[in-house]
Order: sequence, then C-alpha cells, then structure tokens
Amino acid sequence: MKLLVKAPAKINLSLDVLYKRPDGYHEVEMIMTTIDLADRLELTLLDQNEIKIISHNRFVPDDHRNLAYQAALLLKKRFSVQKGVAITIEKVIPVAAGLAGGSSDAAAALRGLNKLWGLGLTMAELAELGAEIGSDVSFCVYGGTALAKGRGEIISHLPAPPTCWVVLAKPFIGVSTADVYRRLDLGRIHHPDTKKMLQAIEAGQFTDVCSNLGNVLEDVTLKLYPEVALIKDQMKRFGADSVLMSGSGPTVFGLVQHDSRMQRVYNGLRGFCDQVFAVRMLGEQHTLD
Repeated sequence: MKLLVKAPAKINLSLDVLYKRPDGYHEVEMIMTTIDLADRLELTLLDQNEIKIISHNRFVPDDHRNLAYQAALLLKKRFSVQKGVAITIEKVIPVAAGLAGGSSDAAAALRGLNKLWGLGLTMAELAELGAEIGSDVSFCVYGGTALAKGRGEIISHLPAPPTCWVVLAKPFIGVSTADVYRRLDLGRIHHPDTKKMLQAIEAGQFTDVCSNLGNVLEDVTLKLYPEVALIKDQMKRFGADSVLMSGSGPTVFGLVQHDSRMQRVYNGLRGFCDQVFAVRMLGEQHTLD
C-alpha cells in the first residue's frame, strides 16, 4: 500500500516575539499561511518494523535528524505500531529557508501515517503530537491560515487572506533559527501590529494586509546576511506590493496582486537568485481524507 501526501511551505505574514519563557523557548505570536510550493511524500507500507527515509537531495538527512523520521518514530512508539514505512521525500521547498519545509514534511508524515497505519487520530490529536517534534509542526498539520501562539503550538484558525501572488526568492545561504533567536534583543524590537493584520485578513483587504506585514527576526538576519537585504530592496524595486522575510530567513517574499507585475518581479529576481518561485496562497486547511 502506498500513499502520496503533499507538504506545502508556509510564510509568516506577521511574526512577533513577546518574551523569553522560563522553559527557554520564546513566546511568539505569528500569523502564518500555506502557499502552493510543496514537497511530496510517498509513504510505502513495510512489513518489516523499520523506518526508511529516501531522498535524492543531499541536504535532506535520512536518519533520526529528519523530522518526517521523527514523526514516524513518535507514532510507532506512542501507539505500539509493529508495521514499518518507507518515506520517499521529493524536495521542492528550499532547505533551511524559513519556509517550514522540514516541519511540513513531518506534518505530512503524521497525516499520511495516521491513514496508512489505521490509527484513527483526529487532526487536533495529530497537531498535539506535532508540537513534540517542532514549533511549526502543529500549524503545518492543519495548513490554511492561522494565528499561532505559545511557542507556535496554540493554533487559532483564520479565513484565507485576499487572493494574490507570492513571489519568493532564496539566496544560496542557510540561516540558523536558533542563532537568530539568540541574537534577538527583546528590549529593542519594533513589534508588528498583529491585531491590525487579523482585521485586514478578516476584512479581506489586500492593501491592509500589505501595510501590516511584519517580522521581528528580520533586522537580525539582515545584519548577519546583507544579501537578504539586497534581495528585499530588489523585490521592492521590481514592483512587489509589499515585501517581508519569512521566518528566520533567508527567503524573502513579495505579495503581488496583478499578473503582469508578478511576471516582472519574478523575471527581475532571477538575475539575483537561483531559487525564485511565483505561487499562490492556498487558504484551505488540510483534511484527513
């Protein structure tokens, strides 16, 4: 038996860090949405009690470091699953890009294995398990658009943002999320207005969504990696309606409402970056079907 599962990337429309918690994590407030840029996972049921990760991307680990592997192992241990699985990952989302590619792979593995192994778990139960793997996994289990609080595991669902193009550009560098958070000065950050972004999404106002994009991690990454700032400037110059770095970076995305302008932004950025994508927001949550 085989299953194919999509694992879409996410972008942060708003990312705020409120304080450092006693457990060492940061208390965050993030508005995230999934986009039509996705890895594809093929799950093959094995009679042998083992987990195999197969990928042709040299940056994707095939052992316990892989979050999809961790997802499978967590389900096996928690529910005493005696069957195995081979997980083939076709990587499309850039690695270490601030787009939650690894977290989305883990979430897709949870959804797929729930069906493949006949576990009968609800989406909420899968999201709760996902929080044990990584901060973005709970959101990625659901997909769609949501406000995430806590360390990212407390999810409140939102309507889809106004329809638009998302142009993404990733420079050929990787960014350590832990390093960015370590360098974040909580006393000197400019907090985005999460409430206004929520209102803009609820009202379906594209202009208000654009004017309320914000990410407190952006200043840290821009200082460490000037090439990210250059891409952001170029994206604005080519005509994106609004531009922001996603997550801890280094991917920069621009929201663009009109097709002709999207093409101009996309073509212009291809001279600066190898990895440039033009996609739509997905809006819809995943289902267990």
